Order: sequence, then structure tokens, then C-alpha cells
Amino acid sequence: MRKGEKWILAVIGVTVVSLWVVNYVRNIGQKPDPGIPFYSTSTEEFSGRATKLIKREHCRDCHSLWTLKDILQSVPAPMLDGIGALHDEKWFYRYFSATDPQAIIPSRLKPKYRMPSYAHLPEQDRRMLAQYMASLKVKGWYLARVKKAEHHALTGED
Repeated sequence: MRKGEKWILAVIGVTVVSLWVVNYVRNIGQKPDPGIPFYSTSTEEFSGRATKLIKREHCRDCHSLWTLKDILQSVPAPMLDGIGALHDEKWFYRYFSATDPQAIIPSRLKPKYRMPSYAHLPEQDRRMLAQYMASLKVKGWYLARVKKAEHHALTGED
């Protein structure tokens, strides 16, 4: 190794160590990242079946789930992450069975973007959707944000 190469390696080494020390010092006393706040209480097998139904019914055309959203999506529908912390399975079943979901949750969206009725689906599919939505939970520290975001998405109010 030549003398110039040694100097380059030394500069790179000092830079890396300096950046590591600066990052370490900045993080002293900070709270650790609480992690991803969303989780599901359903089994992996059930989640897989429910996800297929969600894809078949194009729910993600308007909603985000697991914070994944279509990049071209512009419909301000509520995110589904943690929504099971807001309503129970019975409520979701009634909502998915309603011929007019806006009678349960009024929407400020244009009619073509409003939640469609899933009353036409077989009872088994509506029950699966209800059970899966109820299983989508959120950790307590994040629940207030979810409630506020859902309320704003549905009503436009803060």
C-alpha cells in the first residue's frame, strides 16, 4: 500500500468514527423509537385469506393498510391501520352489511368516492372482513392520533 492510499484510508476511518461519535452523542438522553404502532391479533392464515378478499374488493383503491398506499391514490379515505381499536367486530359486520354505509358514518367525499355497500357479498365474506378489521389494533400511545385522523378524514373537522 502506498503512502497516499494510507492517508486516504486514515481520513475515511477518522470520518466514520467521527460520524459515529456525533450520532451517539446526539442520541444520549433521547427516548428510544417506540416501534411500529400497528399490529393484528388474527392468525397468519386468516390474515392471508382476508387480504385476498380485500384485494378482490379493491379496498386499497381508497384505503391504506399497513401504511401501504397506491402512489396514484388521491382519495382521502381513512387508513385501516389500527381501526380495530375504534370499533368492534359486531360494528364492522353491521357496517359492511349496510345498504347505505353513509347512514352509519356520514361522508364528506364526492359520491363516487364514498364507501360502497358490501351488503351484496356473501355473509361469510362480510363476517371475514369484520373479523379482520376488528383484529387491526394499534398500541395505546398511538391511538389518539388514529382517532383524530379518522375523524378528520370522515368529517373534515379537527
